[in-house]
Amino acid sequence: MRLASLTSSNSDILAALGAAGWVVAADSHSDAPGLEGARRVGPDLQIDVQAVADTRPDLVLASLSVPGMERVLENLQAAGLPVLVLDPLSVPDTLRDILTIGEAVGLQEQAQTLIDRFNGQLAALHRSFSHPPRVLVEWWPRPIIAATRDSWVTDLLESIGAVNALAERPGRSSPLTLEEVRASRPDLIVCSWCGVKKLRPEVIEARGLGIPVVCVPESGLGRPGPRLIEGAEQIAGALARLAMG
Repeated sequence: MRLASLTSSNSDILAALGAAGWVVAADSHSDAPGLEGARRVGPDLQIDVQAVADTRPDLVLASLSVPGMERVLENLQAAGLPVLVLDPLSVPDTLRDILTIGEAVGLQEQAQTLIDRFNGQLAALHRSFSHPPRVLVEWWPRPIIAATRDSWVTDLLESIGAVNALAERPGRSSPLTLEEVRASRPDLIVCSWCGVKKLRPEVIEARGLGIPVVCVPESGLGRPGPRLIEGAEQIAGALARLAMG
């Protein structure tokens, strides 16, 4: 089967299913192992649709988890390409997407095994706190943009015993003023900036809020797929250290 994967999250899922070798076209951000033979067709919001079409994919995997992807989807559909569009808002959505992709590429059993392993790993990270720590996950520093209620971050944090400091704020993410960050009363700020090679916690610390900062690569929090467990592990570790003083 010939596959095109246009977002890192879908590429991570395909690699975890053992199907990376079937990918003939991939966006330039995807870094999952096994994509060496794939043609790179541009960054996710600037996909070269003709280049995708030239690889003759049987199925194109895209995701609305990348803001602005709607325009790319319109062009893919206009080109007559078969597209599977995912749009996860939560961890359960993400796991259903893994199964959907598994079914689409004929790897249902592998998908279910992957889901079961993820659930087991996540359950093992849960910790009971007398007061669930409030965590703010920052996607971008200027302006400050953070994950809000309708993000997989919310129930990922709940699964490990914490809460999203912005769980009452609607939407997937939101720009914030420094006063709004302070008003959310976070016990921990997670620096997980999207699309950068080097995270700089000192930028957050320089705001003078006096709140601990931990860095989690975008690959561990910004991609709704199996690698979310990496972000959960790192945040759980940071919360354990905070609890120990």
